[in-house]
Amino acid sequence: MSEARNPKSVRLAVAQTPVREDPRDVEALRESGRAVRALMREASAQGARIVHFPEGAICFPSKLVMSVDGPDTVGPADWDRCQWPVLQSELAAIAELARELRLWTVIPSVHRLSGPNRPHNSLYVISDRGEVVTRYDERLMSKTKVSYMYSPGVSPVTFEVDGVRFGCLLGMEIHYPELFAEYEKLDVDCVLFSTSGTPGNTAAQAQGHAAVNSYWVSLSGPTQQSATAPSGIVAPNGDWLARCPADDSPSVAVVNLDDSAEAATWALTYARPWRREARAGVYTGHQVIDPRSEDRTAAF
Repeated sequence: MSEARNPKSVRLAVAQTPVREDPRDVEALRESGRAVRALMREASAQGARIVHFPEGAICFPSKLVMSVDGPDTVGPADWDRCQWPVLQSELAAIAELARELRLWTVIPSVHRLSGPNRPHNSLYVISDRGEVVTRYDERLMSKTKVSYMYSPGVSPVTFEVDGVRFGCLLGMEIHYPELFAEYEKLDVDCVLFSTSGTPGNTAAQAQGHAAVNSYWVSLSGPTQQSATAPSGIVAPNGDWLARCPADDSPSVAVVNLDDSAEAATWALTYARPWRREARAGVYTGHQVIDPRSEDRTAAF
């Protein structure tokens, strides 16, 4: 079984960066911003149209640093401790560089809300014009995040670059296959998953989600996790196309998401359409009424 498809291709860079955990540390925030922009330039030099960063690329606020009961006990986060003006200025500089490089940039950060509401843990999508065109907010988060730190998001988010459709996931959402299945139904070509590190074999799960949904998965994580789960991009057949070095170094891996490539053609032409047909009830007309079928103790 197959379906007609329009050829699609876009060049994607996935990054790994150090994750720093103290949003009170102005110089650390500045250094993170500089590191992000250096990798943006590297991705652009390799011809990327879009670059994807890990959760905490600027800062992943520590639950103990933020806790009003800390530093030894986890409690409600005091977000007044965050250097919001510095964080915002670094994001603005990233957006400006995206405009200069004509590079779509997907960058996680904390998204401040109004009044007493906790912020979202978010993923900004900045266009090649330097504009925030959409934002994904983590929905299925850890118990600590939802109990003490963040307001959860409510919906999936998609966007397109050069005709290629992307979906976004964040944090520990690698552990929820229903979220990846949701994006398959939304007809995405690639899911961008950003993490600061989460228990479990995230690399194997990324491969599994790509293979069972027949789309690309970009896994962006911190340099601190690169020995076991370096950032990389998985093809729709479940094979790794490229990975960053497993040596704690800030880096990017760049590949073409090309649906005519060998690693994508079979999965997109046959596997994905057939799974959709199977789930739509193709088997109903082939089911039978037979006493030997209904009797589950019938021997041989």
